[in-house]
Amino acid sequence: MPTDNLKILTKGLTWFLPYLLHATLARLRALVHRITYTPTPNPKSVVVIGGSFAGFQLVKRLTETLPTGYQVVWIEKNSHLNYSFTFPRFSVVEGFEREAFIPYDGVERGAVKGVLKRVQGVVTGVEKDQVQVILANGEEEEEEMVVIGYEYLVIATGSTQPLPVQVVSTEREEACDELRGVQRSIQESERIVVMGGGAVGVELASDIKDFYPGKSVTLVHSRGRLLNRFGERLGEYVLKVLQDGLGVRVLLDERPVMPGGGGMVRGATLVFSDGREEGFDLVIGCTGQCPNSSLLSTLYPDSISNENSCILVQPTLQIHTSDSPTPDPDQRVFAFGDVAAHSGPLMARAGFLQAEIVLSNILSLIRGRTPETIYKPNFFVEGAIKLTLGKSHSVIYASDERGDDAMLPSRGGKVDLDIGKAWRNFGVGGEFKKLKANEGLEGKDVKSHHV
Repeated sequence: MPTDNLKILTKGLTWFLPYLLHATLARLRALVHRITYTPTPNPKSVVVIGGSFAGFQLVKRLTETLPTGYQVVWIEKNSHLNYSFTFPRFSVVEGFEREAFIPYDGVERGAVKGVLKRVQGVVTGVEKDQVQVILANGEEEEEEMVVIGYEYLVIATGSTQPLPVQVVSTEREEACDELRGVQRSIQESERIVVMGGGAVGVELASDIKDFYPGKSVTLVHSRGRLLNRFGERLGEYVLKVLQDGLGVRVLLDERPVMPGGGGMVRGATLVFSDGREEGFDLVIGCTGQCPNSSLLSTLYPDSISNENSCILVQPTLQIHTSDSPTPDPDQRVFAFGDVAAHSGPLMARAGFLQAEIVLSNILSLIRGRTPETIYKPNFFVEGAIKLTLGKSHSVIYASDERGDDAMLPSRGGKVDLDIGKAWRNFGVGGEFKKLKANEGLEGKDVKSHHV
């Protein structure tokens, strides 16, 4: 039997080497594009709605490939990329909130003149050939509605979950205040329960207990094992770390009603399956997610799944309807990432790779060809996860569609989860250094941080 290290190495290289070749060729084509693209007065628009990980990647690639006569119009409600991977940690530990919100300047700075137009606003309606957008002006009474036409439309709006999984505010400072509010609630509470044994719930519960060992932390999950979207091996390992290593109380097969329906509640009582009642100072909900698919509910209502509310898509990631005799109501509309009912995992890495499928098929349509690039997920790569289990314990887990898996526990790591690397990857490493210098946090790591 191959070891876990060997599995990750061989399966990873099998995927990575072709990807590296593709990425190298893409960079060369991008250089040619910078020389050959010419701004035009009235370019046709590829409108991308959504600026999280999947949308960001697609926009970046479109700026490197769209031919003269086209531009990408990027509509996103948030002022900064919400780097939600850090939200569980930064909801517990003070001082890093601003680093969770990464400027979009990197993709704009790297784009050739005329190929990109970024619009901060909320799309309120999608019609054939155009979308309606309320621009972000900061004052409700000054809201401005605009209509933006499109030749091609891409929905990359993801899904919605309550704080601390996601923030509500669209501006960085207000969003930071939301995370600080979670921090204060945790600090002021002694008996804390986290509802939901998925990745966010596990990371949040383990961080609270590790950074505040004197607090009572309970993790409640409705299924018989933690992290049920992943293999049994990972769930068993994480359960042991939480219970034996950190002292988190874990209650499985329990589905108490979340007070207020979700989010975070101070001072609440939960009723468990055996009828007992327990009071908690703080209840934090980390369950469920709702796909942001309603934009198509008027134009293409049958494109939204009755089962999970995701947007139905073809293997080309073009939308289709559930009852249409032909599966494609509009060749020009795409959906991908967490909002789409595709065949891959609901993970950011999958969204990154799906962006290449959407890009290829849009370019085919622009060239007058039939879109033929099919999304075929690599579950071992796209579904892999790295979980933090407290200050300095983490585990990487990957599994293919046959259940062949690999797991690598590790020790070490930074309190800020090496967020600076993410800033560099998004093209704003210099801004991160300035932010760290201004906050006086340069060099802070696990060993030097105390709560």
